[in-house]
Amino acid sequence: MYLRVSTARQAEKDLSIPDQRRQLERYCEQNGWSVVADYVEPGASATSDQRPAFQRMIDDATSPDQPFDVVLVHSYSRFFRDAYQFEFFRRRLEKASVSVVSISQQLGDDPMAQMLRQMLNLFDEYQSKENAKHVLRAMKENARQGFWNGSRPPYGYRTYVVETRGDTAKKRLQIDESEAGIVQQIFEVYLGGNGVRAVADRLNGKGLRYRRGRLFGVSLVHAILTRTAYKGEHVFNKKCSKTKRTKDPSEWVMFETPTVIEPEQFDRVQALLEKRRPSQTPPRVVNGPTLLTGLAKCGDCGGGMTLRTGKGGRYRYYTCNTRATEGTSGCKGRNIPMGTLDAIILEQLENRLFKPNRLKALLATLMDRNRSHLEGLQEQAKTFRKELRATEEKIGRLYDALADGTVENTDGFKSSLGRLDQRREDLLRQVSQLDRRRDMPSLKLTQGHLKRFAEAARAKLHDPDSKFRKDYVRLFVDRVEVDDAEIRIFGSKSALAGAALGMTEPDTDPVPSSVPKWWAQQDSNLQPDRYERPALTS
Repeated sequence: MYLRVSTARQAEKDLSIPDQRRQLERYCEQNGWSVVADYVEPGASATSDQRPAFQRMIDDATSPDQPFDVVLVHSYSRFFRDAYQFEFFRRRLEKASVSVVSISQQLGDDPMAQMLRQMLNLFDEYQSKENAKHVLRAMKENARQGFWNGSRPPYGYRTYVVETRGDTAKKRLQIDESEAGIVQQIFEVYLGGNGVRAVADRLNGKGLRYRRGRLFGVSLVHAILTRTAYKGEHVFNKKCSKTKRTKDPSEWVMFETPTVIEPEQFDRVQALLEKRRPSQTPPRVVNGPTLLTGLAKCGDCGGGMTLRTGKGGRYRYYTCNTRATEGTSGCKGRNIPMGTLDAIILEQLENRLFKPNRLKALLATLMDRNRSHLEGLQEQAKTFRKELRATEEKIGRLYDALADGTVENTDGFKSSLGRLDQRREDLLRQVSQLDRRRDMPSLKLTQGHLKRFAEAARAKLHDPDSKFRKDYVRLFVDRVEVDDAEIRIFGSKSALAGAALGMTEPDTDPVPSSVPKWWAQQDSNLQPDRYERPALTS
């Protein structure tokens, strides 16, 4: 016997399986059949063969000892709701001398019966697709209204019932403070210059666990770092549940969620993830022993400058790869001794970039923008608190009126009180959310912070481990353009800010955060364009 229901919720409520079992057993008794085994599928769609009990049944039926000769189902739709797949597996069973029998659709086995069965299968498939279409449409509308669609909420959130419509409880997301705190740690540690694996190791080392005691792994941490819900935007219907392929953006439904991570901080993480993505920076480039491999670019053609050796490896040069492969017709290019270019870059970073006054000048715009953002949050919170006080006063006046008999405890009174209570709860959540965002780490960098960061960063540039030194330079430098007359170093202003901010916490290495650009042109004269790109020229 094969018994199936489509959803786990149906299985939990025992809506169908007991009834299927009862009818199948009665049919067997009436026909003198013995039940050898039953295969129960609690909560699995019949449009796919990815069903453990189903696969186990097929394996048993086609095994050499062949324990049974009939698969009994309540209806053909229990077996499959895909006409092609139904026939595929039915024929596999037929080759093993096993037939599929439906107790509610007894058609026989002549050609006419086969045609009717195929028609029923086509109708089951059509009905399944129609049902799926209508369910998806309802779920998309549910999402448009800001409600959570039944599945388990993302880590850092829990659901609460907003209202009930018939038998359906409408739910929204709210922040789970304990889980949200771990999410914030994950973002902060990653922006501290740690890789995804290092973040997972740190969390597990501190005894922190995911739900149900699960350890944090690379894929889990990466999923958290890329979940847009944390910055206040959840995307519903982004991927096909069957193929896992991303759907066309026109089918997506976006709705607001409570903010756990500031959007600017979230975007910095995405930029850093993209920068570190293996397809962007091949492992052989990142992990090679040469300091500027993958960073050094020819100032004429923009091509990479790769390592070349001479005199049996005694001399090492950075050479324009275009010239090396295409000759002077491709690019006039240039060679520069590896030791010379490495020393220039390290010296410029140490003596011109990692200086407190220089850092202060570079980060001034970001710090001003951050102060303005904090002031805006404070004004919003002030407005909400004012409305909260007014709402609480209205609630108090309603209770006073009820107490002195001015109003009666009617449905209208209860409705008014309910609306005010709901508004008060909304305002309390909004004020709490704004306070939390205001209290998150921000660019409050003092001269002392910048001095400690500069000293620590200069020390890291002299680390004896060449692999570590290379990784550290790569955190701050995006590319190095080499011309005959000058060398230009391009890097990340936000990375500097994030690393300097990290020094405000104890036992934190100075490391970067993400991608908006700086280029330092002659001393500290900033020349921002739309990417805030400034030059540091040698």
